[in-house]
Amino acid sequence: MFSGLLQPTHLIILLAVALIFLGPKRLPDAGRALGQGLRQFKDSIGHDGQPPLAEAAVAAPDETPPVQQQETPPVR
Repeated sequence: MFSGLLQPTHLIILLAVALIFLGPKRLPDAGRALGQGLRQFKDSIGHDGQPPLAEAAVAAPDETPPVQQQETPPVR
């Protein structure tokens, strides 16, 4: 489905459209913001592909007390 998505002609067309919409002054800022967003996303995933919070949850013991079931009265 996405086998030929990043061909050179597609990238040139995409860059031309971005240049038309953003203009030459705002295009570097948009690229910088996109790069920072991708870097933050990559850092949030972690090195093993798992989020850092998931690693902490696996390492920490379960400290929540068990929930006690309440008996319901019989239906008449």
